[in-house]
Amino acid sequence: MNNDEELEDYCRLKRELEFQKVEIKTLRKELSISIVENTFQNNEKQQRAVELIKAKKELAFQNTEKRKRADELIIANYELDFQKDEKQKRAYELLTANNELAQQYHQKQKRTHEFLSTTKELLIQKNKKEKWIDELLIANQELALQQHKRQKQDDELLKLNKALAVQYEEKKALASELTLAYIDMVKTDKILRKHIDGLENMIFMISHKVRQPIAQILGIANLLEESIDYSDDELKKNVGYLKPSAVNLDDFTKEFTAFMTSIYGKEGISQSSQTLK
Repeated sequence: MNNDEELEDYCRLKRELEFQKVEIKTLRKELSISIVENTFQNNEKQQRAVELIKAKKELAFQNTEKRKRADELIIANYELDFQKDEKQKRAYELLTANNELAQQYHQKQKRTHEFLSTTKELLIQKNKKEKWIDELLIANQELALQQHKRQKQDDELLKLNKALAVQYEEKKALASELTLAYIDMVKTDKILRKHIDGLENMIFMISHKVRQPIAQILGIANLLEESIDYSDDELKKNVGYLKPSAVNLDDFTKEFTAFMTSIYGKEGISQSSQTLK
């Protein structure tokens, strides 16, 4: 047991020695570092000493400058007092101006509120106008379509009117021709009626005044044909019977010519004869 304890103590001491050796090494390193730092700090201190000397000189110079500036500050204080009085006056003026600005600001707020309200109304009216514009655009498109349709209808109507005008002119020409033809027909009807009346009278005259002499002449001609043994006296007597019939025919011819002349005239007789033909 004692040997074990001694061995453990030995090991523990050995570990402590090794640990101390490590610490000594670290301390040496730190010492070397501190030496370097001390040399560096000494150099820094020397530099700072030089800088302090320079700073003292600068402070002395600055003190002289401060004195000068103090004198300048005194003068500046007088000026500041004067400016302070001016500032107070200006502050009073600014207060009055601020009051006026506050009133103006209050008025501007009112006007801004009114402007906002009017702006809202204008926006509402703008939206309404935009809707109206959209509706007007749609209506304009529909009107354009309707106008296009009406234009087509107008073109068709113009064509129909032109055709009707041509037909009207043709009908008018036909009506004038028909009127002239009707006038000619009426004239022709009058002439024909006049011819018919004349023909009826002529037929009446022929049937009453021509038939009797012709019948007498035919009867005497038949007698002469039947009997060949007539004497000269009998022939003269029979021929004497023919003379009144011939005279009657000659009188009828003259009377008929006078009748036709009274109806148609000399030119009318030739025209009537051509019409009858």
